[in-house]
Amino acid sequence: MTATTTVPVAHARVGTAKSSGRLRAWTTRAPLLPALVFMIVVTQLPFVATLVISFFDWNALYPDARRFTWFANYGEVLTDPDLRRSVLTTILLTATVVIVSLVVGLGLALLLDRRFRGRGLVRTLLIAPFLLVPVAAALLWKHVLYNPEYGLLNGLLHYVGGPQPDWISNTPLLAVETALVWQWTPFMMLILLAGLQSRSPELIEAARMDGAGSWQVFRYLTLPHLRRYLELGALLGSVYIVQNFDAVFTITSGGLGTANLPYTVYQSFYQAHENGLASAAGVLVVIGSIIIATFALRVVSSLFREEASRA
Repeated sequence: MTATTTVPVAHARVGTAKSSGRLRAWTTRAPLLPALVFMIVVTQLPFVATLVISFFDWNALYPDARRFTWFANYGEVLTDPDLRRSVLTTILLTATVVIVSLVVGLGLALLLDRRFRGRGLVRTLLIAPFLLVPVAAALLWKHVLYNPEYGLLNGLLHYVGGPQPDWISNTPLLAVETALVWQWTPFMMLILLAGLQSRSPELIEAARMDGAGSWQVFRYLTLPHLRRYLELGALLGSVYIVQNFDAVFTITSGGLGTANLPYTVYQSFYQAHENGLASAAGVLVVIGSIIIATFALRVVSSLFREEASRA
């Protein structure tokens, strides 16, 4: 066979290999296509519709008066005093719940990292709050604990001769934050417990043999090792708490300065019927969640890379 005939045959083989590779790739991905189409229909198309509506001055009570206003709704969201207050409330609520949940979750994770009798039962009980439906957890705090007449908190205070405060009226934002901290601490605890159990026991044993105490081991070995897990817990918790609606709606109905941005979206859409304004606020919530989720995914990928390098 001459060189002139060898080149076309080689090109044909390369083309056949490429086509078979593409066919194999499509065969592998084909089962995922229905799920991808379903996800696009359920999530992306409604978001596109919300994005379009956010550029309109559209009140549901006056549908014929709607008009295209470009970014006017976004400007109103960022300049209206009530909406700006809800943004600040959202930031304060998210930061408080995430920080307190991380600190308490770290303490519980350190406790569960030790061996003691009944550790499995204690771990199950500590995880239970996170498994509750958010509305049910909020109702539990509102009626079983916070109620000034028959709540458990006032019952305990009455037993010791203390005051009988109306928790929701006196400290509304703190009441919402406490309920959310109780529900999200198990989530942080699980993430940090996984980080604690991925430590190198040989390194800790070597540090103890060198005379390091418990505080030194925690400060110089455990805490640096948990940095990625703390970041992951903070970012994932922020993604969910920024969008939290159940606790605010159930405990305070958005009153007494507890209305966060998701509740304000609900008020604008269902009570004021301002579809355009509510859509603009919703888009801002989604954008903020996407930014936080992007950082969370980067942390997750870095954790996977670290685990792969150790393996």
